[in-house]
Amino acid sequence: MGFIFSAEKVVYALVFISIFFEFFGSNAQFLPVDEVETLRTIFRKLQNRTVTIGRTSCSDGNWNFITDGANSTIVCDCTVNSTCHVTEIHLESFSLPGIFPPEFGNLTRLQEIDLPRNYISGSIPTTLSRIPLKILSVTGNRLSGPIPPQFGAISTLADVNLEDNLLTGSLPSNLGNLRSLVRLLLSANNFTGQIPESLSNLKNLTEFRIDGNSLSGKIPDFIGNWTQLNRLDLQGTSMKGPIPASISNLKNLTELRITDLDGPASSFPDLLSMTNMRRLILRNCLIRGPIPEYIGSMSELKLLDLSSNMLTGTIPDTFRSLIKYDFMFLSNNSLTGQVPQFILDTKRSMDLSYNNFTQPPTLGCTQLDVNLISSYPSVTDNSAQWCLREDLPCPRDAQHSSLFINCGGSGIKIKKDKYEEDLNGRGASSFFPVAERSGYSSSGIWVGNDSALFSATDKFNLINESVPEYYKTARLAPQSLKYYGLCMRRGKGTYKGNLFQRDFNIAERAGGVGKPFTRQLDEVQVNGSTLEIHLQWSGKGSIVIPKRGVYGPLISAITITPNFKVDTGKPFSNGAVAGIVIAACAMLIVLLLRLAEELRGLDLQTGSFTLKQIKRATNNFDPENKIGEGGFGPVYKGVLADGMTIAVKQLSSKSKQGNREFVTETGMMIYALQHPNLVKLYGCCIEGKELLLVYEYLVNNSLARALFGSEKQRLHLDWPTRNKICIGIAKGLAYLHEESRLKIVHRDIKATNVLLDQSLNAKISDFGLAKLDEEENTHISTRIAGTIGYMAPEYAMRGYLTDKADVYSFGVVCLEIVSGKSNTNYRPKEEFVYLLDWAYVLQEQGNLLELVDLDLGTNFSKKEAKRMLNIALLCTNPSPTLRPPMSSVVSMLEGKSKVQPPLVKREVDPSGAAAMRFKAFELLSQDSESQVSTFERDRDHKSSSSVDAPWIDSSSSAKGKDVNQKQQQEEEDEGRSSSSSRKLLDDLTDVKIE
Repeated sequence: MGFIFSAEKVVYALVFISIFFEFFGSNAQFLPVDEVETLRTIFRKLQNRTVTIGRTSCSDGNWNFITDGANSTIVCDCTVNSTCHVTEIHLESFSLPGIFPPEFGNLTRLQEIDLPRNYISGSIPTTLSRIPLKILSVTGNRLSGPIPPQFGAISTLADVNLEDNLLTGSLPSNLGNLRSLVRLLLSANNFTGQIPESLSNLKNLTEFRIDGNSLSGKIPDFIGNWTQLNRLDLQGTSMKGPIPASISNLKNLTELRITDLDGPASSFPDLLSMTNMRRLILRNCLIRGPIPEYIGSMSELKLLDLSSNMLTGTIPDTFRSLIKYDFMFLSNNSLTGQVPQFILDTKRSMDLSYNNFTQPPTLGCTQLDVNLISSYPSVTDNSAQWCLREDLPCPRDAQHSSLFINCGGSGIKIKKDKYEEDLNGRGASSFFPVAERSGYSSSGIWVGNDSALFSATDKFNLINESVPEYYKTARLAPQSLKYYGLCMRRGKGTYKGNLFQRDFNIAERAGGVGKPFTRQLDEVQVNGSTLEIHLQWSGKGSIVIPKRGVYGPLISAITITPNFKVDTGKPFSNGAVAGIVIAACAMLIVLLLRLAEELRGLDLQTGSFTLKQIKRATNNFDPENKIGEGGFGPVYKGVLADGMTIAVKQLSSKSKQGNREFVTETGMMIYALQHPNLVKLYGCCIEGKELLLVYEYLVNNSLARALFGSEKQRLHLDWPTRNKICIGIAKGLAYLHEESRLKIVHRDIKATNVLLDQSLNAKISDFGLAKLDEEENTHISTRIAGTIGYMAPEYAMRGYLTDKADVYSFGVVCLEIVSGKSNTNYRPKEEFVYLLDWAYVLQEQGNLLELVDLDLGTNFSKKEAKRMLNIALLCTNPSPTLRPPMSSVVSMLEGKSKVQPPLVKREVDPSGAAAMRFKAFELLSQDSESQVSTFERDRDHKSSSSVDAPWIDSSSSAKGKDVNQKQQQEEEDEGRSSSSSRKLLDDLTDVKIE
């Protein structure tokens, strides 16, 4: 015995030594407690709950971790007194949907914040001015608001990348104080105003990019002070020309991109000293005169774009020295003379279209690399191919009065119209005719994404399946995209049929992104037999999150039909109605890049509808179309013009949920959550005072009506269907809790929030209308959204919210499915509060199967029913830690894992925690009796929530009282019975039940 005792002592000693060396040996280094807590707060506000942070997390200096395939790093400095301090945080492409935490400013040694390609919203924290920040990269997020003035006080900043966000306002003048700045990247935002004069102080800049903003004023002369500059991007800024002469000082430039200037014409800028130039873009800059000979001396040139200017003269012979170039765009100028043979022999992409060349070459209209469309206007005879001549004249008699093209797709037939295929993959500088009936010409290269395609076939799977087939493919181009209707019958006394759109904002016109949109152009006249449709992009594109995208015009289909009765031989006298059908993916094709990723839709935002569409669909919100009423507002059934049935939730502008920012953020979140057991959000409408969410319509209404409705309403569900519905709800919750990157707690699972489709599959609704972790305290919600009778005890009494609250609610719904009885309305005896109360009693008595719905008779599986009831009781355990996760529930329901017996006994100890929680609900029930949803079989009985109304909001069935008001009432009623439920809630000072 003594030997055994000694052995135990040895074991304990070894364990102690092991623990000691783990924490104190091997030069163990720790993060300070305050930095650990700060990191936890940062990750929580960024809504990443998968990373566990402890004091030893950074003991090796670099802490690398992988979450959902994203590999990121936190770097620490552990060289001082065995203490580590966070110096760098890298979280790239983590799909983080939270706000930009101001707590970054509490990490006093932090030098680098790298958060590119996420979904982070909010403003740039002013607290960043407190830390020695050197690098800030938040490109590809959803940051909004202006750059704060405090930003100019971070004198240590060397690299700032704020590209691809939603930032607004003018640039603060004190940015000029950041004299250590080497890179300043501000493209693809919504900045306005002029570039501040103070930026002339940034003499260490090597890169400055501000593309796609709405700036004013001229390009400042002081850019000549940035003599270290390697790259200057001023594309699509709305600034005025000319390009200042001081640009000649920038001898180190290797990339210069300036486009779309306003103002007077000017001569070519002096770029003679920029011999290392690799990419030169001066497109649509109102430059006149000849192309300088010295451009041919830029031996490293890979890209040259001088298109859409007023250049004259010939192509310089020095261009034969440009042996490294891949792309050259000289289109839409007034170049003359003969195109050099070395150009015609090139195997690289060259666009010379729309110039004034002479002596046309003997080339076909489908020359692979050189685009010469309409570049020989002076040729009037047949010595040149028809495609080289002005206006692309028809080589025979014009005979077409209509045209249908499925851009980027195969030939299809919709109703009586046959849409021609458009599958050719050329793009950088090409023209492709189709049987002298139509053609297209595209120009430009994808900046930053060389692998992008020029057609998007069968990629638009975010658009709902009921739209016409032609919306699901598209033709796209980096810069210029033209379609031609060839050999069209012309009218009398009409003007040239040139339809031109620059920076056409498809998303704005369609009311959102990912939404089909048709632009109809009435009374389009055709002259010279050719109708030209031109879409051009000048740099004001949308943003792509979290992957790099492609920018440029996009078109899904073209429909040209006559607005008169076609009669052979009759002139095209009354014009045509041309409908340009455009998929509203606007200036980006993120779908090509993110199809395999769950959150691809967040970048696109939700599909949007116009108020006019919604009013037409619902017959101007006709009360006859009203199918529900909730705390957030009414719900209407509607039918869109294409025949698709929808459900429209009209949010109250007075509620928090009626806030526009809430609608936008919540809509994006719901739109990203796609699962067979979740109700699908089609889009939203934010117009005037109307704030609307548009969902799929489910014909079989709610589970509540199917189970508890009147005899006419009930569906008399058989046992296999009930089992399928229960498993479907469980799978939907498992997805929200565990499988989705956005970990969502529903907060109001109940029978009215489960809808049934045509096949009686369960779909959870309202899963995005309650936000998780609204306040800063982890798991504490100061606004309780739920329904009494379904809320978990810890949530109802303490506001303590985790996914286990949904597990509890699921257990209650599971009980209702088996029994066919409402938990909030069925009381078999006076001493029982809810159906759940009775279930615990029957379980203790061994008579659990008495709960099975009598309507089933003997037509059910006793084994499955008992399993489902035991799972229901397991899920409704008063202790959240003893409830299983929903993935385990799915496994148990499907019979793949064993069901653990419930651990709750109702009244073993009348003073115990379980009994007190039952008592709490009894008192809550008494205090809120008039507010509880009821479902009666008698249709004449009216209540605050009706089984006729699915889509009832979370807040509708448990509208709360402000607890502060309750406390005042409590002081007034001190002499009253202590049974009041307010006595149980006196510590919930800020809690509201909504």
